[in-house]
Amino acid sequence: MCAISQLPFDHLWPDSAEIRDHRLVIAGCDIGRLAAQHGTPLTVFDEATIVNAIAAYKNGLGAYSAERSIHYAAKALLNTAIAQLMLREGIGIDVVSLNELALVRHAGVDLARVHFHGNATPSAELAQAMAWGVGCLIIDNLSQLTSVIALSHRLQQPQAVMLRVAPDVVAGGHAHIQTGHKASKFGMPPDAIGSAIDQLNAAPGLQLIGLHAHIGSQIRDSEPLVAMVDCLLDIAHSEHDRVGWQIQELCVGGGLAVPTSATEQPVSIAAYCDRLVSKVAEACAQRRLTLPRLSIEPGRSLVARAGVAVYTVTGSKPRADAPDFLHVDGGMGDNIRPSLYNTSYEALRVDSADVPAVSNYAVAGRYCESADVLIKSVALPPTRPGDLLAVPAAGAYTLSMASNYNGIGRPAVLLLRNGVAHLIQRRETAIDLALPGQLHSICQIGFSPCRYCPSQPSIV
Repeated sequence: MCAISQLPFDHLWPDSAEIRDHRLVIAGCDIGRLAAQHGTPLTVFDEATIVNAIAAYKNGLGAYSAERSIHYAAKALLNTAIAQLMLREGIGIDVVSLNELALVRHAGVDLARVHFHGNATPSAELAQAMAWGVGCLIIDNLSQLTSVIALSHRLQQPQAVMLRVAPDVVAGGHAHIQTGHKASKFGMPPDAIGSAIDQLNAAPGLQLIGLHAHIGSQIRDSEPLVAMVDCLLDIAHSEHDRVGWQIQELCVGGGLAVPTSATEQPVSIAAYCDRLVSKVAEACAQRRLTLPRLSIEPGRSLVARAGVAVYTVTGSKPRADAPDFLHVDGGMGDNIRPSLYNTSYEALRVDSADVPAVSNYAVAGRYCESADVLIKSVALPPTRPGDLLAVPAAGAYTLSMASNYNGIGRPAVLLLRNGVAHLIQRRETAIDLALPGQLHSICQIGFSPCRYCPSQPSIV
């Protein structure tokens, strides 16, 4: 019989994570064995954690007495398998580029259930999205509205649109993820919405169905949410009185906070939904508005805690007045958030997950930047080269913001379900990074025969 121990900072780990015989196990899969099989850096996702989070949102919105919908904010993490998982769970998706839209289309998602965002989207991408039948365009600014109106004359059927409002509400964690204040690059100020509605009323190819706002990420306080709802419904009420416009959909974005360090506490999805539902119902009643469809766009809160990053310790460096460095084989190339947003993470020895921590270490990455420090201080048992470290709550905005800096490929990704690990994104290789155009150009230099292009010389 195996011994099962309590996980430290257990609120950061996937729902299925546990310690068996001192080793980290997720969804019945031994993480050390997966690392040996697939190499590191490696990111693993617990499918059950994603499914459970979706169910929590569905249950939380169940008290709303009109239509409601959930759209996964795909910028948090997107590949074919994740898109198909959202499809299977019956929720929509929101995207911010034509390539994201093409990916979800390839995955079999009905584009009628997709929101298409973007503040500076090229006209060609907008045109293709409308030609493919995207469910709703979220128009960010008056300049973009002009482009969409020009493109709408080609359409056979009217295109549904919503207007993104910048309600001048400050919310979220780091300043870089606060998106609802008046100085933000996103959204229209409330006093511009009337002009936008007048232009849309004169554009028969477009159908204005609602208002949208997304005020920031890592939101813990409900008061900014309340202020945003009031702002949007004030606009809806004013425009109903002015021109008779009836709001059909109210989209409040996403942004619910997810902890990444032991000192941060989780925010309840149920409490968030309850506050949102009650506020919208109350605000509509006060303004004598018919309840619109209520839509939300969670991203981080669906996938962050499901994802765990796994690294191999490659070396160490002692320091006199600070925790010793542990060097790992990943870093800012697969998780730029510590250097960009000062995000704090925890770590665990994969094969000694319940061994008492006796030393503080700093975990530094392999990239040629001083800012490439994943964790400034974390308590671990004695750790040496060859040991594996697991970093929880690493599922959102890590892989989607990953890069090939220093010519290093992005990690493999596994989706774990009932003891089986499914490879949903393979590790990038040197061939992936050497684009055909680059190969052709370097092959003209006149070096030895090229192993990629046998008919050409190469520098390889």
